[in-house]
Amino acid sequence: MHHAADRLLSACDTKGAPVCVGLDPVLEKLPAAVREAYAQPVDAIEVFSYGVLDAVKDVVPAVKPQIACFERYGSAGYAAYERVVAAAANHDLCVVADAKRGDIGTSSAHYAAGLITGGDTWRGGDFLTVNSYLGTDGIEPFFDAAEAEGAGLFALVRTSNPGGDALQGLKLDDGRTVAEAVADQVADLGERCVGERGYSLLGAVVGATKPADAVALRKRMPKQLFLVPGYGAQGGGADDVRACFNPDGSGALITASRSVIYAPTGGGDWIDAVRAAAETLRDEIAAILR
Repeated sequence: MHHAADRLLSACDTKGAPVCVGLDPVLEKLPAAVREAYAQPVDAIEVFSYGVLDAVKDVVPAVKPQIACFERYGSAGYAAYERVVAAAANHDLCVVADAKRGDIGTSSAHYAAGLITGGDTWRGGDFLTVNSYLGTDGIEPFFDAAEAEGAGLFALVRTSNPGGDALQGLKLDDGRTVAEAVADQVADLGERCVGERGYSLLGAVVGATKPADAVALRKRMPKQLFLVPGYGAQGGGADDVRACFNPDGSGALITASRSVIYAPTGGGDWIDAVRAAAETLRDEIAAILR
């Protein structure tokens, strides 16, 4: 399937729930056995990432590597990120590249070329997160590249961080919040490329910690897949994410990071703990969709 939204929805059907594991490898939080086995931090986070992929590959349809965790190590880190993305693809996992890029149109075109088109031997993932708060001309280059490559986007609309309230919740003269105005722009732009299952290649990031806002945003963006961070360690629960789905139970991808990849081991193997936490995430979301 060329259309990214159709691919992701099919993968969710196969795995039993629309869930995603965020891959945010931080050296200080890695299992001691991994952290202490490598002299270079970037080697440790790469090996840890492979272990997470092995743990979740049969459980969840998607993973979301946070590119910042790799980029902090410069070119070696970025090369490790590319290898991790390729490994995820080899496991038939959909990859949401969490880069949150956004700039004026010309610069966005360069970001899109690197993160979506990539090079001759790799592509940056199935989806890319982008910053929509520069307006539509800041994300149109990403849209063009994604449409050409069969990739998708998730545009920031209502984020899960507490500081987002000060801007995104502001009321405009027409009664909309800033987030609702951005949602309307995302919905309008997304009409350009809607897949067979009724969703655009341009989705939206809507935090699990903002359930009341999700109700209004879902009405404004019926054809957007919602990428829903904030589940688990950030405080979002199963009841908080219900409003992110359309009435038929489709339309959202619930993502958890720290609560899965750093799950308590209880003295056992850390990969087994990650797998068990991913299974819990899958089962919790599947339960609210029955």
